[in-house]
Amino acid sequence: MAHGSRDPRAGQATEALAAAVRARHPEWDVRASYLDHSVPRPRQVLASLAAAGYRRAVMVPLLLTSAYHGRVDVPGEITAARADGVRLDVELADVLGPVEGRVPGQLLDGLVSRLPGGGAGLDAVVLAAAGTRNAAARGTVELAAGELGARLEVPCRVAYASAAPPLPGDAVRELRAAGHERVGLVSYFLAPGLLWDAAVASAREAGVGVVAEPLTDAAEVAELVVERVADAVGRRPALRAA
Repeated sequence: MAHGSRDPRAGQATEALAAAVRARHPEWDVRASYLDHSVPRPRQVLASLAAAGYRRAVMVPLLLTSAYHGRVDVPGEITAARADGVRLDVELADVLGPVEGRVPGQLLDGLVSRLPGGGAGLDAVVLAAAGTRNAAARGTVELAAGELGARLEVPCRVAYASAAPPLPGDAVRELRAAGHERVGLVSYFLAPGLLWDAAVASAREAGVGVVAEPLTDAAEVAELVVERVADAVGRRPALRAA
């Protein structure tokens, strides 16, 4: 279940990730859905699964923070399916970002894999996210940045395309002013879109040297989705839409 976007690249990235998960578990019926801007909606997919005779599903939020969408919109889709009379047991998995103070190793691996050369030669990086006004959600981005910097053994600053400062360009300028000449932009995005474009443009205007692509269907992210499914299946009780 992705956020959704009017940008067709975002839907293509989500479908590619679903295909990557499906390739790892061909016995699973893996379907993409979207909270906004695109279809099908999660409640529609749940209804379709129930109509096909399935009795149990796992909903995985393709989100990197537990901001408003993760806390309200995601469980709201299960509630809406229940109100529509959908009879299906649904386990809700954790978001793909840090949960309970733990940054998934697969997420860090995916971020590094998207950097050309794995970040070799860089002396600082900026972790650019879409942005949120939720302080707790921003805290998880800071947590990921801290562990990413430790992994790369370079300073790592957080920046946002919207909703909160600093902009990626400001973070790049700060690092360059501190003497870091080879600064890279790490994309804390699951898919390209307008906000990712804005983050990249801001960083490039400030002289960033390397730009990493969004995570999209990185093998590491597909493995993280599989792990989130396994964790959700191991939890009880299910959220029953009946």
